[in-house]
Amino acid sequence: MKFGLRKPNLKSRVKARTTGKMKRKAKSAVNPFYGKKGSGLRNPKRAAYNKVYNKTTKGCLIPLISIFMILVLLFI
Repeated sequence: MKFGLRKPNLKSRVKARTTGKMKRKAKSAVNPFYGKKGSGLRNPKRAAYNKVYNKTTKGCLIPLISIFMILVLLFI
């Protein structure tokens, strides 16, 4: 199990930002279970691992952004 900061992944970051609202609406119109909580629980072992991983790690850019914001506020 990994603890600490995650490695940044530019490809995943761009993909998350560019999946559009229209695409999500189209999927939810076709599939009534699209986006519903708990509908994807097919592998309990993986679900448990992901829950622990998401609680014990943190994105590496979050601390940098918060430090930058503090510095901006101090110099304004």
